[in-house]
Amino acid sequence: MSACFGKTKAPACDAVRGDRADGWRAQSRAEVMAPHAMVTTSQPLAAQAGLQIMLRGGNAIDAAVATSAVLNLVEPMNVGVAGDLFAIIYVAKEKKLYVLNASGMAPSGATVEHFSSLGYHADPNNWGPGSGMPVFGILPVTVPGTAWGWEEVLKRFGKLSFKEVLQPAIDYAENGFPISQRIANDWHLPNALPLRACCNSLDPDSVATWYIDGKQPVAGQIFRNPDLAKTFRLLQQHGRDGFYKGEVAEAIVAKSNALGGSMTLDDLANYKGEWVEAAASDYHGYTLNELPPPSQAWGANLMLNILESCVPKWTNGKTLASLGPRSPKYWHLLVEAKKLAYADLFRYNADPNFVKVPIDMLVSKTHAESLCGKVDPERASATGPISTADSSGDTIVLSAADDEGNMVSWVNSNFAGWGSGVTVPGYGFILHNRGALFSLDPKSRNVIEPRKRPFNTLAAGFVMKDTKPLMTITLMGGDMQAQGHAQALVDIFDLGANMQAAADMARFHHVQVPNRLELESNLYALVGKDLAGMGHNVTSIDGAAVGGFQSILVMPDTPAIFGSSAQPGHGFYRAGSDPRKDGQAVGW
Repeated sequence: MSACFGKTKAPACDAVRGDRADGWRAQSRAEVMAPHAMVTTSQPLAAQAGLQIMLRGGNAIDAAVATSAVLNLVEPMNVGVAGDLFAIIYVAKEKKLYVLNASGMAPSGATVEHFSSLGYHADPNNWGPGSGMPVFGILPVTVPGTAWGWEEVLKRFGKLSFKEVLQPAIDYAENGFPISQRIANDWHLPNALPLRACCNSLDPDSVATWYIDGKQPVAGQIFRNPDLAKTFRLLQQHGRDGFYKGEVAEAIVAKSNALGGSMTLDDLANYKGEWVEAAASDYHGYTLNELPPPSQAWGANLMLNILESCVPKWTNGKTLASLGPRSPKYWHLLVEAKKLAYADLFRYNADPNFVKVPIDMLVSKTHAESLCGKVDPERASATGPISTADSSGDTIVLSAADDEGNMVSWVNSNFAGWGSGVTVPGYGFILHNRGALFSLDPKSRNVIEPRKRPFNTLAAGFVMKDTKPLMTITLMGGDMQAQGHAQALVDIFDLGANMQAAADMARFHHVQVPNRLELESNLYALVGKDLAGMGHNVTSIDGAAVGGFQSILVMPDTPAIFGSSAQPGHGFYRAGSDPRKDGQAVGW
């Protein structure tokens, strides 16, 4: 069947969309509701794998690892075992949230002096993340955290072993799967190897691993990755030592050395993630827990604090709900709050093990109130030359919940599409490139240093209500993530959207530098001209830049939150999955 983009166009592309019989007509499908367990993510086979793990006796933590592992195969441009991982896990028996940072660290040889000797220098016009750093190739590769994080959560909170949770991914890797539509669109490798003469080229190991007969695959083609199955079998046999020590580690270092990288066997063997405390703030009586630095996720806390503190002042007592999503001013105020939040995000965010980040102050109501005067309710503001880093990124998010009440908010990533573009031959995975968000400016908070973690765009959130779990919040996509979290939560808590409606509703993506506001096409048609008249630099885009929402809400065993008819003792889960991706929410 022909797509509706590109050189050919099927007659079906001229059809108009049908109407829903109930509720919001533009909603793509109903929420998924289930009494026992739920998984939602951006690819159906991965979601189903996680659900099957729970049906076989696993819990939500086991399901998250199984789902993530399948995504390594079916959505390989976005996620891999050699990437970053963050998670927020609600453990029901303890009634407590746990926050995992298993993101990558710079290799021991990654210094400003080393990069200077290779001809890379800070951009004098950019003091933010990414100043002077290459984006692709071996140099922005950091020591991966994913494999460490997988085993850490399984050992601490899971019921099953690597042997059980990795088996679905191994089966698909060996037997193959048909590539789905949106993922096929994203299946194009970046240039990763510099040629001395002039230009960059593709990594031959990447072409051999990810293309079929040397060509980019298309939707419906069967893809296999037996080398990835080999890596996962080593994890089954040896745990994370099967990745950070032995033949896999030796292959990573050999590939790095061949391309001029600085990673060592000791860097891999000594990697450790860490358990941290969430950045927390209240919004309309709900407590939003987001990842702390070096994640950008806490920018959502700040953005929502600004909206709650400042919208009544900016509008003479009106609310976002009374303005409504058809009002240009509604969108203007959301964008201006985002600009303020991201100005602080780029100013302060860094690895707190190396520099002090005043996170309690930054997510406080007092700080938000101090920023209200910086916005003109009628005119767009400028943004300074904070960062010229590439703000795009590709990742996966997933949410899982089980019949014990455990819930997982999970984000796992290669950073840019296909990460570094460099594949480790014989093992079926690509190296991520999160180090591209370091700076080569010695004065920067994000200056590259051995064992330091860079500014990280990954975000995962969790909402509590009166000390009880309410919902996960995950939305993928580079610098879209924190601003996307805030928009989705406004949709739910201010506008009353259900979980699927929140996934479907139009969003904006604001790029801090060059202060560009991108609106999905229907939203642009509605308010684009008005926002341009207010001074915004507005463009119309498709849904690729606004991320993918994958979240679960729990209905407790007490009556009615958001119109539920739940009776005491009969709680259940509600979930949505973003139609901009290929995924689904599944439950039992």
